[in-house]
Parts: sequence; C-alpha cells; structure tokens
Amino acid sequence: MPAPPPASPLLPPWAFVVQFRVETDLAQGYCTGRVEHVVSGQAAHFQSLEELVAFMTEVLTSVRTQHPNLP
Repeated sequence: MPAPPPASPLLPPWAFVVQFRVETDLAQGYCTGRVEHVVSGQAAHFQSLEELVAFMTEVLTSVRTQHPNLP
C-alpha cells in the first residue's frame, strides 16, 4: 500500500477562532456564536452552520486572491 501524501502545513492565513454560545446544539443542527480570522481580525457573529461556513468561505477566497502563492 502506498504511503499517504505528506500533510500540508497549517498556515496562519488559513486559521480561524470559533467560539460557540452555550445554547449551541450541533446534534440538533443549531449553532450560534462568533468567528474571527486570526490574521486579518475580521469577525462575524453567526446563527447557523451555513452562516459560519459562508463567512469562512468569503475570507478564504479573499486570502487566496491576495496571496496566490500560498499553498
């Protein structure tokens, strides 16, 4: 069996801090909280997993556009 490819580095431009409120219940599909992009400081409150992912997608798209040479 071939060896798995080496893992890519975990770089700061791709890092987020996510804080969930106590009423979050992922098993029930409910999450609410705050997310912050580590490098830029951009932050947003979210009321659903979709909002969380949408914010992260927007920020990462911007990161990739501004730094096309990042892995």
